[in-house]
Amino acid sequence: MSAHRDILIVEDNPADVRLMREVLRDFDPPLELHVTPDGDEALLFLQRKDKYQDAPTPHLIFLDFNLPKSNSREVLDFIKRDAQLRLIPVAVLTTSDADRDIREAYELHANCYLRKPADLDSFFNTIREAAHFWLEVAHAPAETESGAAPF
Repeated sequence: MSAHRDILIVEDNPADVRLMREVLRDFDPPLELHVTPDGDEALLFLQRKDKYQDAPTPHLIFLDFNLPKSNSREVLDFIKRDAQLRLIPVAVLTTSDADRDIREAYELHANCYLRKPADLDSFFNTIREAAHFWLEVAHAPAETESGAAPF
């Protein structure tokens, strides 16, 4: 397992970002968290453009499914069509439990669809368990010789 793991959080709600930072700070080894507040910023980060020229390739992406600007569906579609990014696990995180949203996320090849629980303990558990699964239980292709994620 890599000692350095990067997570991209694509979330426009500062309160949710704060809560995610809180729950993810306890991982060992520590996680490097990167946050973009909308779809446009996420695309710039993933393409290493503008202020994100030195951005790492994330090992996991938490993607809010209701974003301003470039919407989440466009971001997810971009990730899964890009040869360098498509193997990155994308956990869609949303308040919606609509069947059409769930179906659409999976049709766009989201790796999982997580409904944001209303209570704090459940929210923490959802984020913690998803990160634990994708970073510590699931196996991804080995890292490249340069140490970069294989994505």
